[in-house]
Amino acid sequence: MDLLQLSPHTKDLGGGFTVRRVLPAAQRQAVGPFLFFDHFGPITAHPSDNHDVRAHPHIGLATVTYLFEGAMMHRDSTGVVQRIEPGAINWMTAGRGIVHSERTPDDLRGVDRRSHGLQLWCAIPAEHEEDEPSFSHTPASAIPSSTLPGVNLRVMIGEAFGLRSPVPTLSPTLYVDLELAAGASVQVPAAARERALYGIDNGFVLDGEPVPPATMVVLPEGATPLLAAPQGARVVMVGGEPLGHRHMWWNFVSSRKERIVQAADDWAAQRFPVVPGETEFIPLPEKRP
Repeated sequence: MDLLQLSPHTKDLGGGFTVRRVLPAAQRQAVGPFLFFDHFGPITAHPSDNHDVRAHPHIGLATVTYLFEGAMMHRDSTGVVQRIEPGAINWMTAGRGIVHSERTPDDLRGVDRRSHGLQLWCAIPAEHEEDEPSFSHTPASAIPSSTLPGVNLRVMIGEAFGLRSPVPTLSPTLYVDLELAAGASVQVPAAARERALYGIDNGFVLDGEPVPPATMVVLPEGATPLLAAPQGARVVMVGGEPLGHRHMWWNFVSSRKERIVQAADDWAAQRFPVVPGETEFIPLPEKRP
């Protein structure tokens, strides 16, 4: 089976907080609607570390936040204040424009704390790019799960393995979390038109072909390979229906280039809505789109 493998590059978000960014890649902008894939941690942060993400804007996309360890406090310009904890799915539709911050909860600031998770961006259908912004929190207890021999799985978004997630989306989207014990294997279902697998901790084997950890492998349409984990592995599957090319610059995504230029002008002029209680923000990069 001919497999496209995407290796991440490291991106420093400031304060020593680095992420492994897999999408977008030179070989591939998106898998299904997912066009941004960041894997951060696992790291131990200390009381002196400041990994807060100050208020910043988005347009034309949906952010999807999922934690394996730790906690963060989400605040946005719609007035939502939501503590994000492991196992929950947090889906924020930016639509025509939203501003949000992600900070360390107050009760964790004075202690050593673990941080590990994924933040993804989804393109949204062009007809929804100017929708009213919104935020949807689905707690871990509401995410459907199943146990197969040596495999624990959760269908976080979409439908697979006979399970359907309650997370609302704007187009067919797939996001599955699989934990395989050492020596376990599972057949990967053709649950979406486009799919990719990513090893969170260890590498895995796909139809006999080894895939290194922290590497995304894009599956051929319709393929149902055998996913095996000789040493045990946590693997996520992402995908869905492709939505076509998107223009991306900084935190903005759109099917129209001129819309991104407008968003940059709006942020520079502080015409975006504000996050209640936030006094800091991330300024626009000096190099305009």
